[in-house]
Amino acid sequence: MEGNDVTLVILGATGDLTRRLLMPAIYRLFVRAQWQPRHIVGYGRSEWTDERFREHLEKSLKEFAREDFERKSWKELAARLTYRPGELHAEHLQGLAELVEGPAIFYLALPPGLFGEAAEALGQAGLHREDDGWRRIVIEKPFGSDLESALALHRQIHRYWQESQVYRIDHYLGKETVQNLMVFRFANRFIEPVWNAAHVEQVQITVAETLGLEGRWRYYDQAGALRDMLQNHLMQLFTLTAMEPPAVWHPEVLRDHKVEVLRAVRPIPETAVERFAARGQYAAGTVQGQQVPGYREEPNIPRDSRTETFAAVKFFVDTWRWKGVPFYLRSGKRLRADYSEVAIGFREVPTHLFRQTPLEGLSANWLIFRLKPSECIDLYAWARAPGLQLNARHLVLSAPFRQDDEPEFSAYEQLLLDVVRGDRTHFLRHDEVEWAWRVLDPVLKAWQHGAPEPYAAGGEGPTGQHRILEPGHVWRPIGKLDNP
Repeated sequence: MEGNDVTLVILGATGDLTRRLLMPAIYRLFVRAQWQPRHIVGYGRSEWTDERFREHLEKSLKEFAREDFERKSWKELAARLTYRPGELHAEHLQGLAELVEGPAIFYLALPPGLFGEAAEALGQAGLHREDDGWRRIVIEKPFGSDLESALALHRQIHRYWQESQVYRIDHYLGKETVQNLMVFRFANRFIEPVWNAAHVEQVQITVAETLGLEGRWRYYDQAGALRDMLQNHLMQLFTLTAMEPPAVWHPEVLRDHKVEVLRAVRPIPETAVERFAARGQYAAGTVQGQQVPGYREEPNIPRDSRTETFAAVKFFVDTWRWKGVPFYLRSGKRLRADYSEVAIGFREVPTHLFRQTPLEGLSANWLIFRLKPSECIDLYAWARAPGLQLNARHLVLSAPFRQDDEPEFSAYEQLLLDVVRGDRTHFLRHDEVEWAWRVLDPVLKAWQHGAPEPYAAGGEGPTGQHRILEPGHVWRPIGKLDNP
């Protein structure tokens, strides 16, 4: 078992991230003997005892890891838990030194505005030094709120921490189906010849949610859909889809190729943002049979809020591979279904063969990498329909990602193990963060003015999203699994 001599320090240990995602992942790894850390130290502002901390986590595990929870394993893990109260000041954090020996991970399960302060305070306390083992710091997205703040955060982190010590988590990169996008592309000979502008007409990346704020109003009203989802999660799906085949499977080579995609994105003109980006804000409506309020009627949201809950953008990647192919990215809340996909739309076949037959004018093929609701790969193709006439019908060649008897691992389980192993493949490098912000900077500036378009909850989103599509293109319907 790798990394069992590691100490994990969680800053923000009493918060929601630790309770809902981080601790259940740690527990599952522990039960499955994938990783059993020597010591877990919780650090937070609450004046808790060790026992209070353990009770809090036990309650959380019974809620969020209910199927895996069993008393014997929990007691063994609980014996390795310690809690220390304190502020994000070097003089308080220095007290952790006596609890941290050898290799250590410092996980910042904190509000985004505290990342830089925490990284700097840990450094001032000397906890970044690798005198008796490696030290790594884990930072959750978002990495800044715009280009300027992202660069400032980078400078603050690197006052003490080396880039090799920094692990920027975007949990989408830990999803097995997202990683399968790379495997399917690069491990199958028949894919690469058609993965280019000669055969691909468009790419659509959609992450749709039925949920509203779910208690995240304080963060979300400052962030909005563009910062919360599109700048990070969807941008990762975009770069993995558009990147060139790497020569070797190596973390730095893979990350180099992702940055190359972002550097090749055609700049969005500040004077023509409306042709490349659209935004919306959900109004009252019906989601899955239940009436829900509009965004401005949600608790604690200002009645004049201009925060977008839906964002869509169009990118062109100016490389030989993707010349002229639009990449459409969109994400929104309170939409028709919880549905996520990367959809590759192929060009239509030449119609000479089927001219003046019922098969003339068939729609193009799609290759769908579906993340939600079920994880699978679907290829929409045409075949002859049975009967005496020459007619065609759609076939869906579907490959489920996981068989019924195969175990499922969460993104956080995968990424935690990667941190322990020192595998940086599925973490963001600082220049990738910077270029992602550079690509979207014109949109952020333009959206400082005006207001998002209202759209009824439970639908497909604002009508303005259709404005950014190239002639002849339409958005794929959200949540229709039989849609070609």
